[in-house]
Amino acid sequence: MTDRAEGRKDSVPLARTHRQRPRQRWLRSSLALSLCVLTACQQSPKTRPPEGITRNRIYLGSVLALQGQEEALGSHMKAGLEAAFEGERVKQRQVRLDFENDFYEPPTAKLATQKLIDRGVFLTIGNVGTPTAEVTLPLLADAGVPAVGFFTGAGLLRQNNDRPIVNYRSSYAQELEVTIDIALNAGLTPEDICVYVQNDSYGMAGLAGLKAALDRAGASPELLETYDRVLNTTGDPPPRNNLGPVGVYQRNTPEVAPGYNSLKAWEQETGQLCQFVVTGGSYSNVARFVQHARERGETWVVSALSFTGGDDYRFDLEEYGVTDGIVMTQVVPLLNSDLPIVREARNALGDEFGYVSLEGYIVGKMTLKILNDVPGQLTRDSFMKQVAQSRFDLGGIEIDFTDNDNQGSDLVIVSYLTPDGFRELETTALKAMLGQD
Repeated sequence: MTDRAEGRKDSVPLARTHRQRPRQRWLRSSLALSLCVLTACQQSPKTRPPEGITRNRIYLGSVLALQGQEEALGSHMKAGLEAAFEGERVKQRQVRLDFENDFYEPPTAKLATQKLIDRGVFLTIGNVGTPTAEVTLPLLADAGVPAVGFFTGAGLLRQNNDRPIVNYRSSYAQELEVTIDIALNAGLTPEDICVYVQNDSYGMAGLAGLKAALDRAGASPELLETYDRVLNTTGDPPPRNNLGPVGVYQRNTPEVAPGYNSLKAWEQETGQLCQFVVTGGSYSNVARFVQHARERGETWVVSALSFTGGDDYRFDLEEYGVTDGIVMTQVVPLLNSDLPIVREARNALGDEFGYVSLEGYIVGKMTLKILNDVPGQLTRDSFMKQVAQSRFDLGGIEIDFTDNDNQGSDLVIVSYLTPDGFRELETTALKAMLGQD
């Protein structure tokens, strides 16, 4: 178009071109005014549908690991969300779910999130991970896009109530408080507890939760100071091994020896033996850590946070021949539960039914309920207002956002691995694992 216009200009005599300039300016001004009027009409808040919503559809997006070392977490969450929204409608609109892979890497997650924002999703749902959430939440907040049901219990999603964040699950701090309570009731002391975590914001969220739980349990100032030392260490990556009863590993790697050696160095330095090792990592690495320790004769009872992913964690452990001494917190009902929501998810998911996919299913159904309960016009603002006043039973799980926080459930179950899967842990069973019965 530009080339043709320039060709016409070159073929017109100079004097004639000058005579036509006032008319050309008038035409250009009229065209610009028409375009402005047209644009204003298109952007009028009265006629433009809210972002992420058309007359027939609502668009939701999710950023999670669908490839890479921890792809099972993202794949299971995706399966749960898809099953929850299958055939469902939001105020007569079809639901479209867009999934973006981030390999569980923050830079990729940031790019994928911006892509969803530019595409105009109504909200993001079921994103996996703390380090990825750390870089994507500011983008979502700036765009006014709600972050719903992220697969992480980190405090950074619970300390910013001014942002549009909606959590389903209990926090890591809650998981660790319950875990430490049962460990101490089984006869352990704070000095018997060691830690193995991912060397990033996820692992540090777990470590901070553990420190808070031990502080409440009366741990010595000297022990708590070692946790502070680890938490306050900086760098890229921070050198956090060999600073206390803590071992760390790098995200998305199979390395376990440095973290294990850090715990052994602590034992040698203090003469205090680890008996109960709290972990905050992903299924593949934590399972390798357990195998590494067992091959060296350790009898540690190893506890894992819910993010580890019970299904693939169990599978990897069994591959390594580990079938006992494993404790894990769950923030959804156990898979053998007879609650209506669990039966419903089991039927909907079939072979893909598991702990992570169950959480995805619950998050999806919770979100559907709130979306459809919004009175009047559905907007991001009206959705968040409805969240704040939502309290309901979701097939046997209590969802309550009315207590002035952004977290719907406080469910935490401490479980342990048996030949039939994870079952609820009682103090007597933990004592037996520790050889204290």
